[in-house]
Amino acid sequence: MSSTKKRVTITEIARLAGTSKTTVSFYLNGHTDRMSKETHDRIRQAIKETGYQPSPLARSMNAKQTYLIAVIVGDIANHFSNQIVKGIDSVANEAGYRLLISSSNFDRDNEHALIDRLIAVGVDGFIVQPTARFREVADAIGSSGKKLVFFDSKYYDYTASWVKTDNYEATKEALSEVLAKGYRRVLVVAAEPQLLSSRTERLQGTTDTIEALGLPSEHFVIPDKGVPIDELNAWLHEQLDGCDVPTLVFAPNCWALPDIYVAMRDFYTRMPKEIGLLGFDNTDWAEVASPSVSVIAQPAFEEGVEAAKILLDLISGAGRIDPHQVLPCTVQWGQSTL
Repeated sequence: MSSTKKRVTITEIARLAGTSKTTVSFYLNGHTDRMSKETHDRIRQAIKETGYQPSPLARSMNAKQTYLIAVIVGDIANHFSNQIVKGIDSVANEAGYRLLISSSNFDRDNEHALIDRLIAVGVDGFIVQPTARFREVADAIGSSGKKLVFFDSKYYDYTASWVKTDNYEATKEALSEVLAKGYRRVLVVAAEPQLLSSRTERLQGTTDTIEALGLPSEHFVIPDKGVPIDELNAWLHEQLDGCDVPTLVFAPNCWALPDIYVAMRDFYTRMPKEIGLLGFDNTDWAEVASPSVSVIAQPAFEEGVEAAKILLDLISGAGRIDPHQVLPCTVQWGQSTL
């Protein structure tokens, strides 16, 4: 029975109702104000008898509003991204929207291709975790007439709608608290900030805290291609072997923390008294790792909720919600720090 229903087409509905495919299409898209009651009832009865299910994509091509939202995350496997998507869906689903979720893998070319395809599909708006070179992509979305909300970061040179966390304050507070416990030196392992506000704010919070306390520090710059685990491991040995000064390793990039933790495998036995590790997010595995890892945790689910609310407000044109939201972070302390 179900296979028969799947084969029913709009042409068959039109034949059974004794009308045209165009009229059936008007019915399916809610344009029935000029349709006679008799025609309306015949189409409704034909759909009921056959169990016809219109294609959501086919309907979207002819509708002014598709009720589809495009969500582009940097890494779909990341727990932070999972929670963001859940938060977005909790709001979108209640409003009758469905999500099209894609992962850019922080690749600029892949991001461009995804944007082009999703615009072609006809989504009503975008919620995007931006890459470091997102300006031209943002322009492309804007020129298509689609609404856009950034999450996790904003651009200082681009006026847009966004939701992010208090990266600067959260970094300063967590670092100040943990350094007060006895660490007298800091090793920062981080990517270049480029134009991403999240990176810029965390690194500025790190620098300001270290300078205010007058502590020595060294930096390892993570290249764009990712964390070179063996190279980082060798650098850590150079910095820590024979060092009797309690040292904190700070990893402000959440996507890099898992690899940094692996690179520190030779130092687990010296944690937390001699060597500490503080990172960002990854709360799912950070608390079950051995030793467990202290992390500054962003309210990812709440970020998703707020991003969805902002986008739906933009789509409706209501203008009732502030398009710029900053949410507070918390700290999940583990065995990797004093």
